[in-house]
Amino acid sequence: MISSLLIANRGEIACRIIRTARAMGIRTVAVYSDADAKALHVRQADEAVLIGPSPARESYLVGEKIIAAAKATGAEAIHPGYGFLSENAEFAQAVLDAGLIWVGPKPASITAMGLKDAAKQLMAAAGVPVTPGYMGENQDPAFLAERAAEIGYPVLIKAVAGGGGKGMRKVGAAADFADSLASCQREAAASFGNAHVLIEKYILAPRHIEVQVFGDTHGNVVHLFERDCSLQRRHQKVIEEAPAPGMDEVTREALCAAAVKAAKAVDYVGAGTIEFIADASEGLRADRIWFMEMNTRLQVEHPVTEEITGVDLVEWQLRVASGEPLPKRQDELSINGWAMEARLYAEDPAKGFLPSIGRLEHLRLPTELYPREWVDDLGECHEVERSYGRRARIDTGIDEGAVISPYYDPMIAKVIWHDEDRTLTAVSLSSALQQIEIWPVQHNAQFVASLLLSSAFVKGEVHTGFIEQHWSVDHLHAEPDKPECAFAAQELVEMYNHGGPTGFRLNAEPTREVFLTVNGKPAAGDYRVRYSPSLRSMYNVESTADRAVFVSAFGYTGRYTASETRGSNTHHAGDGAILAPMPGKVIAVEVTAGDTVTKGQKLLVLEAMKMEHALTAPFDGTVAELTVAVGSQVQVDALLVRVEKAKED
Repeated sequence: MISSLLIANRGEIACRIIRTARAMGIRTVAVYSDADAKALHVRQADEAVLIGPSPARESYLVGEKIIAAAKATGAEAIHPGYGFLSENAEFAQAVLDAGLIWVGPKPASITAMGLKDAAKQLMAAAGVPVTPGYMGENQDPAFLAERAAEIGYPVLIKAVAGGGGKGMRKVGAAADFADSLASCQREAAASFGNAHVLIEKYILAPRHIEVQVFGDTHGNVVHLFERDCSLQRRHQKVIEEAPAPGMDEVTREALCAAAVKAAKAVDYVGAGTIEFIADASEGLRADRIWFMEMNTRLQVEHPVTEEITGVDLVEWQLRVASGEPLPKRQDELSINGWAMEARLYAEDPAKGFLPSIGRLEHLRLPTELYPREWVDDLGECHEVERSYGRRARIDTGIDEGAVISPYYDPMIAKVIWHDEDRTLTAVSLSSALQQIEIWPVQHNAQFVASLLLSSAFVKGEVHTGFIEQHWSVDHLHAEPDKPECAFAAQELVEMYNHGGPTGFRLNAEPTREVFLTVNGKPAAGDYRVRYSPSLRSMYNVESTADRAVFVSAFGYTGRYTASETRGSNTHHAGDGAILAPMPGKVIAVEVTAGDTVTKGQKLLVLEAMKMEHALTAPFDGTVAELTVAVGSQVQVDALLVRVEKAKED
């Protein structure tokens, strides 16, 4: 058995690998960039090595630095996690050439499955069904247009080296083909250094179904059943579940057999995923499910497979890499219940899912789940019996005080729920997500929770276009309701009455008027506070030493403060306050305090996610307040400039 392991990754997956390695008595070594110096995975590992500056291309993507760190710390093996160098055959070979153990498939297997066109040709030769299409070398636009016409519209143009939805275009008619092809090739060349594309039939009712496979060095290959990853936004997975809804045993047997055949075709060792596209317009049928691609690594969504099988996939990876045979035969594996995973991201659904960077000053992930009556935001009510004290599985690489930086994927955590059936799992996972408290960084918990409770999802009517069809920003509980504000006001009055965060007191003043601010902005209306114990059962609340309270409900978290007079230090857009529309860096300031400005005049420029955003004066007036300078890092809704309207003569 491996005795020491370097993890060539960061965040959630690094912490996940450390957890299993520690249970197996394996010493762990973390690597980190400047941005991750205080990260959770660095603190959890037995040893940690700095490998470079914050950008991944200067740290986590530099194989030589990672191998040098393994040598310097005496690590026997390298586990790549997922992302970064996990599917880089050259890095895998370099690890082996350095005399280290590679916890992953053979480099030749990675190469064989690395390009979508070559992989499909290989699978077709092995007898694995593939999507109808063209995967040849001829990239002449006219020739490709002819192949598209033969396949029949709509078609999908895909970069052979693509991933993450880049280099992909749906084309509905022949007249649009040339422009779509050129655009796809430009994006593919810029993103992957390879403009080569393939064309395949576009599936009108597509389901994304994948099979977890595992091989060892003794010739054994098994599957651990399927997952459904159809709920996607812009080709990025949002909710994953196992098993797949609507999957019958005959179809499952055929699908999983095809996946095992695919793995054997490339002499596969370790954890891998065979991804299929299914035409579910007539339900799931074996003759309408086709090979799409193979991921030659552990998947982000691997926990749902672990939950329904009782298998620790990371443990299997480490045992196989140590030369051991697979711990179980195929006939020893079975499905138990249902599992779902929601990806919790630092992004703002109300603003087009823009990433939300910054410090997690307040973070509470779900612990015990208590039963409530949950009403579907999309119009239906689902009442499900649940037991007290059940816990969600939380896989995360951060804790309170951590910083979501612009350098890496903005995942906060994966929230996983396992239960006896699909409806119970969906409703319970939604409940867990609605208990999440995060401030001031924005997040997608409420968005995912509403999807889980939608009538179509509960019925199993999932497909890759589900979110576009069933969800809109109108479903968000984006601002606090009056009951929440009343509850916050009541809690704050108690704090002021009794000198600290002591909670409710029956002998408190019966009525008191206060004015609230929520996340730095005035709450609508004013509140005459009376004691109401029933309110507490509706919300999660946490008081702080600085006389503020966090109140959370339905996935929305607000930081409330109060005074007995209207505060003069809060602003909203209507009073000339220029607020940051998103987290970013101030790269130009065009005015100083006291300057006279005209409507539309540029005041400053904010850079966010490599894009520049000019902020202008809302009306003629004077710069009354300037709170930032060039280089300032600001959070969303931070006050940047305040303009006083010019007085009328």
